[in-house]
Amino acid sequence: MLSLKHLPLSSFNENLAYLHKDCAAYKVDDISTLTKIEIHGGVKPVYAFLQVVDDAKLVKPTEIALNNEAFKQINLPEGANLSISLSTPPPSLATVKRKIAGNILSSGEYSSIINDITAKRYSNMDIASFLVASGSFMSAPEVLSMTEALVGDNVFHWDNEGIVVDHHCLGGVPGNKTDIIITAIVGAYGLPIPKTASRSLTSCAGVADTMSVLTNVDIDDKTFKKLVKENRAAVACYDGLNIAAASKMISSVERQIGLTQQEHITSSILAIKLAAGVTHLLLDIPVGPKSRIKSTNEAMRLRKLIEYVGDMLSMEIDVVITDGSEPIGNGVGAVLEARDVMKVLRNKEDAPQDLLEKSLFLAGRILEFDPKLRGGQGYLVAKEILTSGRALEMINKIIHAQGKAPQPQVGHLTRDIVSNVSGVVEAIDNSRINKIGVWAGAGQYPGAGLDLLKKVGDTVEQGETLYRIHSCNSTDFAYANSVVDGYTGYEISGRPNNY
Repeated sequence: MLSLKHLPLSSFNENLAYLHKDCAAYKVDDISTLTKIEIHGGVKPVYAFLQVVDDAKLVKPTEIALNNEAFKQINLPEGANLSISLSTPPPSLATVKRKIAGNILSSGEYSSIINDITAKRYSNMDIASFLVASGSFMSAPEVLSMTEALVGDNVFHWDNEGIVVDHHCLGGVPGNKTDIIITAIVGAYGLPIPKTASRSLTSCAGVADTMSVLTNVDIDDKTFKKLVKENRAAVACYDGLNIAAASKMISSVERQIGLTQQEHITSSILAIKLAAGVTHLLLDIPVGPKSRIKSTNEAMRLRKLIEYVGDMLSMEIDVVITDGSEPIGNGVGAVLEARDVMKVLRNKEDAPQDLLEKSLFLAGRILEFDPKLRGGQGYLVAKEILTSGRALEMINKIIHAQGKAPQPQVGHLTRDIVSNVSGVVEAIDNSRINKIGVWAGAGQYPGAGLDLLKKVGDTVEQGETLYRIHSCNSTDFAYANSVVDGYTGYEISGRPNNY
C-alpha cells in the first residue's frame, strides 16, 4: 500500500500520479512513464498517467502523489492508503477508431465514449482523436446522442418552476457582456435564471471572469441552487459545478487544438444548459467577417441543428442572429467590461449604447417566454425594469448573496493607439482586437485589456486615440506594444491603420 500525497499541480484536466523511482511497494522499472494506471482506495478507481521522480522531497518511496485533478477525484485525505494496478485501454477507444473510419455511431456508443472521458480514462490525445474524427462528419441524430450523453446523471431540478431560462452567446465579439445585464433584468422580472458561465481560454474575458470582478462566482451546486430559489437569479462559474463534466474536458481540448465544429458547439451548449435544468434558452449567434460565425448561411445551418436537438430534448429555444461585425461596448477585458456593465445597470449617460440596446433586445426576447406577456412587449418591460433601477437592485442582491469580490484595478501600464490618418472608422477587426487584448494580459489579469474610444462610424483625426492598451506587468505590456505596431485592427476610410 502507498500513502496518498497531494502535489498542487494542474495539468489541463489530465490526472497525473507520481511514484518515487525506488518505490517500496511496486517495481517502477517495470512500469513505463506515462503508463495509465488505476488507483484503488476510493469509492471508484481513479485513472492517471504515471510520472516517475527521483526526489524524495517531492515523493517518498512509500507515497503516491496526485496532482490537483486526480486528488480532487479520489476525494480522500492525505495519508490514505492506496494501491495501484496497470490500466487496460477502455473498450470505447475501438469505437473512436470506427468513427475515424467514417462510421455512424449509435447512442450507446456515444454514451460509452463520454462515460470513459468523464472517468478520465481518455488522455487529452485520445479526446483530440475523438473530436477530429467526429468533427469530420456527424449526423443530426449523432449530435443528439452526444448531447444526451454529455448531460450526465446530475441534472438540476427546479421544483414547481414551469419556465427556467438562460441566455448563451456563441462569442467571437470582444466586450459582448450582455449576459450579466440580461440576468439582472430577467431575475428582477421574476423568471428563474440559473446563469452558468465560463472563464476565458482564448478570449479577453469570459462571463465568469467579468462577473468575478463584481462577486464570487466559484460556488458549488448546493449554493447555486439555493441562491436561484431565493433570489430568482445567480451566476456560477461552470467549472465549479458538478454538471456535464465531460463537456468541460472536451471544450478544453477543443480549444487547445483550435477545433471549432458546429456539432460540438451544439452538444456542449445544450448539455450544460439541460444539466442546469434550463427549459427555455435564448441563443445569440453574432455573425461577422471576423467573428466566430462568419456568414448568415453558417449561422442558419447552426440554428437548424440546435433547434432540432432542442426539440428532441423538449427544450424551447429561441435563436437570434445578431450583428457581430465589431466589438460591443467600450471595454475589452474583465475590469473594463464590468465597468461598462455597471454603467448600463446604473443608467449612466455615458453607458455604451450598443451594449445597452443589445441587452434590452435580448432580455426582452427572454421575457417573452412568459406566456403572460404579450408578444412584442418584452423590450418595453425590460427597459422599464432597467430604467426604474430594479435591474440594479437585482445585481446588488446577487453580489450581496454570493459575496462581494475584491476590486481589481485597471492595468496601470498604458499606451494610446492613435490613428495615422484622418477619416471615418469603417471597420474594426474583432479577431485582431481580441488578440491584442490577450497579448496585453487580458484573460490572465482582470485589469488588462483595451479601452475602445472610437467605434465604427466615428470620425477620427490624425493623431487621435483609437483605443488605450492596459497591462498589469511589463512583460505583457512590451509584447502587446511589439505586436500592435504591425496592425491596430482599425480600418480608417478604407485604409488599414498600420504603424
